[in-house]
Amino acid sequence: MMNRRTRVRFAPSPTGPLHIGGVRTALYNYLFAKQQEGDFILRIEDTDSNRFVPGAEAYIQEAFDWLGLPFDESPAKGGKFGPYRQSERKEIYKRYVTQLLDNKLAYIAFDTPEELEAKRNEIPNFQYDASTRLQMRNSLTLPAEEVARLIDSGTQYVVRIKIEPQIDITVNDLIRGEVVINSSVLDDKVIYKSADELPTYHLANVVDDHLMEITHVIRGEEWLPSAPLHVWLYNSLGWAETMPAFAHLPLLLKPEGNGKLSKRDGDRLGFPVFPLEWRDPKSGELSSGYRESGYLPEAVINFLAFLGWNPGTEQEIFSLEELVAAFSFERCSKSGAKFDFEKAKWFNHKHIQARPNEQLAEMFQPVLAEKNISCDMSYVANVIAVMKERINFVRELWDQVSFFFIAPVSYDEKTVRKRWKKESPAQLNELIGLLESIDDFSAGNQEKIVKQWIEEKGYHLGNIMNAFRLALVGESKGPQMFEISSLLGRQETIDRLRRAIEMIPAPEDQ
Repeated sequence: MMNRRTRVRFAPSPTGPLHIGGVRTALYNYLFAKQQEGDFILRIEDTDSNRFVPGAEAYIQEAFDWLGLPFDESPAKGGKFGPYRQSERKEIYKRYVTQLLDNKLAYIAFDTPEELEAKRNEIPNFQYDASTRLQMRNSLTLPAEEVARLIDSGTQYVVRIKIEPQIDITVNDLIRGEVVINSSVLDDKVIYKSADELPTYHLANVVDDHLMEITHVIRGEEWLPSAPLHVWLYNSLGWAETMPAFAHLPLLLKPEGNGKLSKRDGDRLGFPVFPLEWRDPKSGELSSGYRESGYLPEAVINFLAFLGWNPGTEQEIFSLEELVAAFSFERCSKSGAKFDFEKAKWFNHKHIQARPNEQLAEMFQPVLAEKNISCDMSYVANVIAVMKERINFVRELWDQVSFFFIAPVSYDEKTVRKRWKKESPAQLNELIGLLESIDDFSAGNQEKIVKQWIEEKGYHLGNIMNAFRLALVGESKGPQMFEISSLLGRQETIDRLRRAIEMIPAPEDQ
């Protein structure tokens, strides 16, 4: 292992949209591979033809393109260890099925579903293993001539791995340590089906990992019960020396912590469980995605990294490069991680603050276009600079910044009653004259001059500033007052003040 190039794989099945837990698994694979200067491989495990969903593979690739986690080898990119779809590797698997049969380490079974069901009814907790296999219809109990005749006549069969009892199987897990399982608890798993001439997941997984020179199998905790079988297969095929190291990641749990995170939880609580939006090709049902919900890919990555791992420091905001440098299996949790969707929003907020204002302006441009607003992008970027601290998503900007682009044509009645005083029109007319005289219209210079004027006049600071805000914004919201007037510019600020003086009735007329 020490002299081998690190190679990891993410191996989803194209049976629908990619669950966010799968994305977390892929991310940990990526972080480890890049830290070790190794390879990150996508392999499509499509041996179950009955569950294949059109568009699912393309969806998987698009999701990782959006997340910025490129594969070194994949069905789309290719590589010297291909093909990277299991359905294209049929002949490869057959060689190893034959090898196991020839070495008496596997056998052919002809039991029908009805026969198996009858045996389950006959024997409580029936398991097809060393204690029952000689009672069944298979190549261990039938004459060789009968086996050949059944195969030649087209009788469907399966191949089962032959598990010998009372042998301790050791799984060395990078997160959980040494796990020892006695082989007697394992059944003789089906590893190949003649019906579709394809292996089951277990054999295909082991054969592909060996031939693709995978050094570390990093996958979800749900595969831990299968690990002893996979170790048995490596030993049976003579590949013990190059068996990959295993790391079984903790489950992603419901926000309440009771059970595995599901799509139903997202529907119930209003958050996505898929990276991208997905429309079911059969039902037409549309499921939300993190991309379409307004999450930045770097925020999703940062959030997922902390679901089952921590850096051992107070730092929470990480770039992908920083995650690569900090990641370790030693700091991965053994217990499941609660899915805190409110924390996901917090990560998105933090990464929005880190994004250059010019990039956020480009992301906001479709909203402005929808409102038929055309303006200089540097102005949009400056507006976003003073407002982005208030948002978790770019889509929330419009409600916060609309007054920067559209002058108010009405004024919030509650704010008018509370903030517009009898003396406000006269005072704001004075303010107009003062603003017209200021050469440097920067926020800092405005603030100094206006506050000095208020003090000299003996006016109430709050009354002036509240009426000023109402005139420019139309209600009581927005950032620091002089940031607003500075961004709007002298003429727009004065025009809005004059309009407010004309349109807002004096208190005694209300």
